[in-house]
Amino acid sequence: MDGVTDFAFRSIVKKYGQVDYLWTEFVSVEALCRGAAPNLIHHFDYDAEQKPLVAQVFGKTPEYFYLVALLVAELGFAGVDINMGCPAKTVAQSGAGAALIKQPQLAQAIIEQTKQAILDWANGKNLNDCKNVNPKLLRALAEQKNFWQIKTVKRQLLPVSVKTRLGIDSNQIKTWLPYLLASKPDLISIHGRTLKQSYSGEADWQALAEAGKMIKKHDPNIQYFANGDVKDYEEAMSKAHLAQADGIMIGRASYGNPFVFLPLAERQRLATSKNFFALAIEHAEIFEKHNLARGNDKFFSMRKHLAWYIKGVANAAQLRSQLVKSNSAQEVKAILNKYQDEQSTS
Repeated sequence: MDGVTDFAFRSIVKKYGQVDYLWTEFVSVEALCRGAAPNLIHHFDYDAEQKPLVAQVFGKTPEYFYLVALLVAELGFAGVDINMGCPAKTVAQSGAGAALIKQPQLAQAIIEQTKQAILDWANGKNLNDCKNVNPKLLRALAEQKNFWQIKTVKRQLLPVSVKTRLGIDSNQIKTWLPYLLASKPDLISIHGRTLKQSYSGEADWQALAEAGKMIKKHDPNIQYFANGDVKDYEEAMSKAHLAQADGIMIGRASYGNPFVFLPLAERQRLATSKNFFALAIEHAEIFEKHNLARGNDKFFSMRKHLAWYIKGVANAAQLRSQLVKSNSAQEVKAILNKYQDEQSTS
């Protein structure tokens, strides 16, 4: 979901999908700790409407996970999620994401350092108390707290979760999952494909059911979320039962359709072209307002969302060709209003 689940997207999904939990885009702990924090800290933007929100991070350096977990805690997030499931070549080839399945001891060290940071945070430690912290990381934290007016955050043990896959090129749940279970994260999320599959083929829900049995047998207190190809609320309920999962994650099916999280009757009531166009305009307005507040007037990363909103409408290709050239929320509104006027008179 990198490049998709930004501030504006989360605002729309939370408001209209009424989801229980949201995750940020994932952010590299190495980049944060080695000087890029001022350019990346905006990925941790959120407002009160998006709570509870989990900060998602990735990397391969345990001590950096410790530092970033403290940063996340100070920013008031509801939890820290460690991505051990991303199949992107740039991530996996660096040894992070799903490539950590190849290095289970390193994966354990990462979880343990993250949990230790959260424990230390609950006991009064701050990022500023750590030695050898890059000054840019400290400055980014201070600026973020100031920007969002974060004054006080309750000291508590935040949940640490891990997102992963079935294996590298085959189902390795029986050998891989025990390493995660031994580290006792609060939540394990599993995507029903291997690293090699990326997003090709179909998610293996029998393997996800096998994982569910293993987790609940080992420790019923560890929460389990499953995901992979879930298209709507009803399928989510069915798959949760099949996999003995405490929750279901929906990603790609939500592109341009926040209603996917709602029961059928509600989806049918809301899923009209008029509503999707209104969503596209509101999404663009939130995106533009937030970006401008952050000193960014670039609109191009909004365009893919606009293309998703108009899937299935008449003359979608022609409409898409206009929207992907738009440079402001006002342009989006004008294009969609003109389209609706033309459709009503044709």
